[in-house]
Amino acid sequence: MAKPKLEVIVSVEHAAWKKKWPRLKQDVAALLQGAAGRDEVKPAAGGLVSVVLTNDETLQRLNLEFRGKNKPTNVLSFPDSAEPLGGMAVSYQSVLREASEQKKKFISHAKHMILHGFLHLLGYDHVAKREARLMEGIEIAILTDLGIPNPYLIEKTSA
Repeated sequence: MAKPKLEVIVSVEHAAWKKKWPRLKQDVAALLQGAAGRDEVKPAAGGLVSVVLTNDETLQRLNLEFRGKNKPTNVLSFPDSAEPLGGMAVSYQSVLREASEQKKKFISHAKHMILHGFLHLLGYDHVAKREARLMEGIEIAILTDLGIPNPYLIEKTSA
């Protein structure tokens, strides 16, 4: 049986994204379409996902409005009941800061955050330990296939 088709729309609201990651639109679409087609990603992801690459100011406003937290964050996901998936917003400054602090490559960390947001749109979460292990395992497998080291191992050893 064929997997459902995933359409990816990437919007760049903060120009620094393009300077730091020139092929970002193609890379983000390939990342999410590749992730959607993997057997371990359940349910099979089809539909439309919108990725907005923006800044800390926007993420702080969204975080306050939707989560009651008055601070920026790296990624927020917004499931859409009218669409099978939804959208996400990713902050350039937060991703850049975290990559530097954790001694990661910017694009590798950005891909991880975008993948993380995508898995949230599919219903994955990391509140309970068991759910976190499942979600992290999927992230690790996909990122490893892309040549990106285990992001959780790096965070633990560089802290």
